[in-house]
Amino acid sequence: MEIHVKPCSIDDLDALISIGKQTFTEAFKDQNNPDDFNHYLATAFSSEIILKELEDPNSSYYFVFKNTIKVGYFKVNQATSQTDIKDDSSLELERIYVLKEFQGKGIGGWILNWALKKARSLNKKYLWLGVWEYNEKAINFYKQYGFVKFGTHPYYIGKDKQTDWLMRYNL
Repeated sequence: MEIHVKPCSIDDLDALISIGKQTFTEAFKDQNNPDDFNHYLATAFSSEIILKELEDPNSSYYFVFKNTIKVGYFKVNQATSQTDIKDDSSLELERIYVLKEFQGKGIGGWILNWALKKARSLNKKYLWLGVWEYNEKAINFYKQYGFVKFGTHPYYIGKDKQTDWLMRYNL
């Protein structure tokens, strides 16, 4: 299985919105109030928001491919574009999503290793991310790779205030 990434550009806007909505829906729709969830999808994955993020020099989106099939995407942030920490010595992995049918095939681990390598190449001291406190599968996955909890922050799905664990991997 050949896995590779392709940096996203403005030309990928519609495809990025589509896979973003699909993977987020597969992961979280059943655990959230439908009104809050639909509001979040419409807002977080709007053309305006995603375009602004694609134009941000401190943020980068990547599509993940298994051979020629697009199977997921992720986003990394540096400096002031990080969602919470905003530490120049860190790299944030803000989003890491794999289509449901491709989960459990080592793709998430490949993405984590790619992000760790990227953080090292940028001379960062640690890689960090936020994960919903009730997403035990993801929390256990990150723990297996050596990530540890170091704090929390609020995350809103519509009006529903949820809590994300902040987890980091020291390089």
